[in-house]
Amino acid sequence: MRITKVYTRGGDKGKTSLVGGLRVPKNHPRIAAYGTIDELNSILGLARTFNTSTSASEDAKARIDTILHRIQNELFNLGSDLATPPEHRWKGMIRVGDEDITRLEDEIDSLNEDLGPLVEFILPGGGPVGAFLHQGRTVCRRAERELLSLMDHEGPEVAQDPMRYINRLSDHLFVLGRWAVKALGEPENLWERPPREEPGKE
Repeated sequence: MRITKVYTRGGDKGKTSLVGGLRVPKNHPRIAAYGTIDELNSILGLARTFNTSTSASEDAKARIDTILHRIQNELFNLGSDLATPPEHRWKGMIRVGDEDITRLEDEIDSLNEDLGPLVEFILPGGGPVGAFLHQGRTVCRRAERELLSLMDHEGPEVAQDPMRYINRLSDHLFVLGRWAVKALGEPENLWERPPREEPGKE
């Protein structure tokens, strides 16, 4: 794909084109869904950028970068899928599926082996890489809601695999965020449970 001109003026009236040429409003559920996927991809790019400047071991940084680089490519493929109505999909089109979801599950299990049990809820923050991964997790959850709206609008078959992938990815980013914090020496901030008041006391 070669882009020769960035602006077209075609969206000046609030519409954009899907793959195949169909023009839809820019607040259409399909646009909202792949727009949120694009936002998530950008956040993971920030996590990768800050990861390179940490003082952690090269092995730890390489593992984080390799995982995130692959996920960014998968998100791009997912966004392309969502930008393509079912009738305009083509033979050999790359789409997320069982293999990608299984790989996320395997990575969750592998990363989790290096972590201690979670004793309290985590407050996002502590360091840039972990913070961006937690932000990615929350945007991932929003993408789930956008996908559900799309499925309600056009039918469940339009986004079943993307929904499964994004649901698993939100879990993955949570675990990767914890693993990154430990590997990069960033602090993990835990929620401080408020003290319980004894009955009868004001």
